[in-house]
Amino acid sequence: MGSRGVASYNESSGEAPLKKSMPTRFVQGFRELLNTAMRSTDPASGKRLGPCIGVYAFYDYDGEPIYVGQTHESFASRVGRHLTGQRTDTLAYRILDPFEVAEIELYPAEALRSDPEKKQKLDALEYSVYLRAIANSKYRAILNEKIPPISTPIAVPSPQRFNLIPPDLREDREHPDVRIARRAETLARVAAVAHERGEVSAGLRRVILIQSVRLADLAAARLAYAEGRRRPPAEAIDVAALVGSDLARYSDADGSAE
Repeated sequence: MGSRGVASYNESSGEAPLKKSMPTRFVQGFRELLNTAMRSTDPASGKRLGPCIGVYAFYDYDGEPIYVGQTHESFASRVGRHLTGQRTDTLAYRILDPFEVAEIELYPAEALRSDPEKKQKLDALEYSVYLRAIANSKYRAILNEKIPPISTPIAVPSPQRFNLIPPDLREDREHPDVRIARRAETLARVAAVAHERGEVSAGLRRVILIQSVRLADLAAARLAYAEGRRRPPAEAIDVAALVGSDLARYSDADGSAE
């Protein structure tokens, strides 16, 4: 007798299901928490965060910063495309595994929407958040292919931070073996992009190295746990020697800035 489980498709109501009912329970919960974040209010402007412009930062299950970006359209559009797999830039999508994003920080800057210097001021905010992320990272490096435009650092306002992981599903999703497998898959994908395209930015190759370091660190921690040892310290991998200064602006071999 065939299975009658959810994945067997043995039963049909005679009607097509709603699209929003098709994703897994985790994906549905993840997106609902993201929608809740976007429906939250920006105290400065009184608007919902979703339509606001500004800077955002992604964090993994360890609270490690992994990506910083900005949007001059809206958080709902830009962040949504990152985290729901709908970005048209598939290269950027392969760099970042949306299921590794456990928390987001939003820095709304709605007051700049009509400012004639909006671009420069958003760049300064993004660069300042990026510098803070680098300083707070155990690796002193994050997964940005392109370093934000170098600007004069400014005081970073307090962000609004949101959890994106359904509490009842977090234990399974943050299990080290799950994270190692997903991180290895993400690394393989971005390495395949470099292989298939050949001519890629130095920033993409830097991302491959940083993701390799992140994978090695997590795998080393898992091995140490299995053997009853203490987790190797962050200094066990000299990231600065491998990556170089991630605060500097790099150029591709053809001289074009990233």
